Amino acid sequence: MAKVEVAAVSTREDCLALDEGDALAAQREQFTLNEGEIYLDGNSLGPVSRAVSTRVNQVISTEWGRGLARGWSEAGWMEMPVRLGDRLAPLIGAQPGEVLVADTLTFMLAKLIGGALDLRLDRHVVLTDVANFHSDLYIVQAMAARAGRPVTVKAIERRALESELSDDVALVMLTQVDYRSGEALDMKAITRAVHGAGALMLWDLAHSAGALPLDVTDAGVDFAAGCTYKYLNGGPGAPAFVYVRSAWQGVLQNPLPGWLGHARPFSFESDYEPAKGMQSFVTSSPPVIALAALDGALDVWDHVTIDEVRAKSLALTDLFIQLVETRLPGIFDVVTPREHEKRGSQVALRHPDAYGVVQALIECGVVGDFRAPDIARFGFAPLYLRYVDVFDGVERLVKVMNNERFLDPRFATRRPVT
Repeated sequence: MAKVEVAAVSTREDCLALDEGDALAAQREQFTLNEGEIYLDGNSLGPVSRAVSTRVNQVISTEWGRGLARGWSEAGWMEMPVRLGDRLAPLIGAQPGEVLVADTLTFMLAKLIGGALDLRLDRHVVLTDVANFHSDLYIVQAMAARAGRPVTVKAIERRALESELSDDVALVMLTQVDYRSGEALDMKAITRAVHGAGALMLWDLAHSAGALPLDVTDAGVDFAAGCTYKYLNGGPGAPAFVYVRSAWQGVLQNPLPGWLGHARPFSFESDYEPAKGMQSFVTSSPPVIALAALDGALDVWDHVTIDEVRAKSLALTDLFIQLVETRLPGIFDVVTPREHEKRGSQVALRHPDAYGVVQALIECGVVGDFRAPDIARFGFAPLYLRYVDVFDGVERLVKVMNNERFLDPRFATRRPVT
């Protein structure tokens, strides 16, 4: 992976020079971006690409508009979850036939958690991270309560994982990149430790897919799931993906079966018989328009490599951290790890008035987001973000902090979506 050196960057002209030599520079033109706005929230929702608009319009005007119900067979709608799974599989290091796209992330996690608990009936503990995303915590508690036997969910400090592993642990569920801090966990080492204790490993890749190289095959991962609306730019509420290692297919059972996961869905049989492979994890009719949007969004990945994306991601985040600490020394606590191997593709800055900082920046044309209680979060998506955007974004942050615009009384009340 080529490394981009930013240690000597100190001026806007330096950043423009980096943009001139950027191997990914041409990809920016594939996205619809607001003129004059610096978008640092792609870790929450990626922008729309031209290919997305083209693909969705094709479905609406032709496949649905003219084909109507014929689209299920003639346009291949029924096969979209599996086909898109195969398109996405290389981005997480999976093999063909191991990934499916359907439902949303929480539903996918529910299927994996419920199925995994049924594979370890002699064990009664699930371990997860106390700092995990709240929806993950909600669904693991709910599925454990419906396991048909007493199952305890223990939310622990992630660094205490190995000391918590025992013969009682059935499943470990972790998010590979922390949604607040951007810390990336060692997927391979942790999976090895979990397997050493005889437990199963489930990874949430929501903040990883499309942001950094992943290899679920080499890491020996059992199960994984992730959303597609962040770095994969699939659109708001885009369908999630689920990964089931081939060795577990036909063994792991979908606890939320539906007719399209049946071996013969159009036989309309009363008794359920799961289809072979990943098709068994389809529950209901696929959301065709949303899947078409993701189909278009994945086109950009036909022209770039994840190693190119990762090299630029690290350079962008290095530059942002360097500029913030140089221009605003002592103002923020940089929560995101400095070590490249421990960093996702975002930078989290801690400040007691982080919400006001983010809102004031948005008014100045720099879009980030806030995570309670005190994190200003900025995502760096290399496909469309430039080095000069990072420089200009920090310049606007300096102005916000120097004129104390973030203390405006308007920001004392938080919006429902932060």
